[in-house]
Amino acid sequence: MLNEFKQFLLRGNVVDLAVGVVVGAAFGTIVTALVKDIITPLIAAFVKEPNFASLMFTLNGSQFMYGDFINAVVSFIIVAAAVFFLVVKPMNVLIAHAHKGPPADPTTKKCPYCFSDIAIQATRCAFCTQIIP
Repeated sequence: MLNEFKQFLLRGNVVDLAVGVVVGAAFGTIVTALVKDIITPLIAAFVKEPNFASLMFTLNGSQFMYGDFINAVVSFIIVAAAVFFLVVKPMNVLIAHAHKGPPADPTTKKCPYCFSDIAIQATRCAFCTQIIP
């Protein structure tokens, strides 16, 4: 049983997933700090509010801190943009480049009479039965 557990832990997918979670959490922390310490003050310079976290309203004695929500939304947008431009877009380019190869030789041609697709070696069209020159 201990051997099976060891095999499970060392299986490629589990290790890859663990590394992805750890790196993703660290990346999220970096982006949160970026939003909190740089982006939010930059935006606040334009809207005259020094810190979004202090934005709130009170209703029947309950405080609604919508500034924290704004910070979280900005953080999410930056994380999503960073993942798209730093991971997804380059991977799509690499995949497209890897699949790009020499064009395959055609296996069909058009019948000059009925314009159906027929085998390239055909001497008579299977659809209109005309002899192909």
